[in-house]
Amino acid sequence: MFKFKIASNAADKVLHIETPLSGGDLLDTSILNKGCAFTLEERELFGITGLLPSQVETLEQQAMRMYLQYHEHHTNLGKNIYLNVLHDYNQILFYKLVSQHLEEMLPVIYTPTVGEAVQRFSTEMRQSRGLYISYRDKDKIDKILENRLPHEVDLSVVTDGEAVLGIGDQGIGGINISSAKLMVYTLCGGINPLRVLPIQLDVGTNNHHLLNDPMYLGWRHERVSGQEYDDFIDVFVTAITKKFPHLFLHWEDFGRDNARRILSHYRENICTMNGDVQATGVVALACVLAGVVASSTPLIQHRVVVMGAGTAGIGIADQILGAMMREGLSEQEARARLWMVDKHGLLMKNDSPLPFQASYAKDMNDVMNWELRNLNQISLYDVVKNVEPTILIGCSTATGAFNEEIVKLMAEKVGRPIIMPLSNPNSLSEAKPEHLINWTEGRAIIATGSPFPEVSFGGRWLRVAQSNNALAFPGIGLGVISVKASRLSDDMLWAATRALSECSPVYQDITAPLLPKLAEARMVSYKVAIAVAEQARKEGLARVSHDLDLRQTIRHSMWEPQYYTYRKV
Repeated sequence: MFKFKIASNAADKVLHIETPLSGGDLLDTSILNKGCAFTLEERELFGITGLLPSQVETLEQQAMRMYLQYHEHHTNLGKNIYLNVLHDYNQILFYKLVSQHLEEMLPVIYTPTVGEAVQRFSTEMRQSRGLYISYRDKDKIDKILENRLPHEVDLSVVTDGEAVLGIGDQGIGGINISSAKLMVYTLCGGINPLRVLPIQLDVGTNNHHLLNDPMYLGWRHERVSGQEYDDFIDVFVTAITKKFPHLFLHWEDFGRDNARRILSHYRENICTMNGDVQATGVVALACVLAGVVASSTPLIQHRVVVMGAGTAGIGIADQILGAMMREGLSEQEARARLWMVDKHGLLMKNDSPLPFQASYAKDMNDVMNWELRNLNQISLYDVVKNVEPTILIGCSTATGAFNEEIVKLMAEKVGRPIIMPLSNPNSLSEAKPEHLINWTEGRAIIATGSPFPEVSFGGRWLRVAQSNNALAFPGIGLGVISVKASRLSDDMLWAATRALSECSPVYQDITAPLLPKLAEARMVSYKVAIAVAEQARKEGLARVSHDLDLRQTIRHSMWEPQYYTYRKV
């Protein structure tokens, strides 16, 4: 049963909240609990007089207290746990606190700290969130969806926990990723948290540590694969899209084989996005486009090497390929400017690459005249030496792969090399920004996947741009939801990319960081959402009136954490 109703006027402005709950039941409902912000009248009305200290506080006063408590925790994991407990106790207060300290707290609730939380899910779980759909319950999915809260759902983040960040198969702990992503949707994009649903598809795990852990809460079984897996996904998609016809379905942290196949299979029929493939590609390409401005070299003249040919790496390559073709190159010409390197070296056709990698594999004729250190393997060093790339991107989780030798080799031939070590957390990054700055004598144009501190060079402190997809997916989701888009097209993603890149500070100063600060995420998301919504309307994918003022609608729909007056029903 949905335990409250939001009363609004004709302009859709919230007047008050109506609920039948009272006493401890009201205080135990995190989306309704206001703690000491309940007025004296509300305390009498709902039977909670005496259950709270007598002082009546404002939301701002409560947030100040929570901030002091937050700093009593001295590890990022401890802070992550504290904030999640606060979320389980009082969601409005949680969002108010984090929104006031977004740059400080986003890395704690999201990447990189969420990786630790995922690994400790079974030992740290306190309160269940979202839905857990086990393969064993594949015949009960309709019933499971009926058990969910909230009543209406605009957005769902779904994972099977197979490829979490850089830490691999984490089984049912992936639910923390889904929950964290939805928090970011709300904090950075203003998505209403009352209309979102995190889902964990529990299809087993191949992580033997988890299978042998007596505390593990997931299905103790090796991962389902092949046709059984695909059939399970299809039953799930059919059920959830039937239940919520306008749902935006966000896939996250699936294994690279499954991620691409699922996206390819469903993207033309439902409104869906893979965060690792598409959102990561959007923000990385936005960095590249901003880097093009900073380097004063047209995109079609750049040579790009991507280290890491998995889901994220290929997703980024796809976005860059598409952008080069939009700038006038043929597909063949654009592919000739892209080089993919995996853990075995340069991706070659005789390596039997996976289907989604095959189009980026090089032929022996492409490397016939190269000078190689080792004839049996074409390493990253060999690729950099022979290709002379202007852009070097890392999605490999190979710590320190962009070493001094490789970076200096690249910088010898390029005035302002664009170097993007995107693997996270920081411990898995291909390079540290301070090293890149020093090795290139301050010429490198940098974006990282995780937050790094400012770098001192030449008497200045330089902010390092973070290629954080929190600057991309919340705005995409906001735009899609605002027009009830029937699907997410490539042109809508391109519109999002351009809108994000145009927010770059390099348009005012070519020495500035490639992307705005995370503190500006809501402004960025608003601009991205407008671009996505307008493109959806242009393509006939919007399911709202043509007369709808998109800017006003999007601005009005962006949720803010605030308390309302309660009435008893």
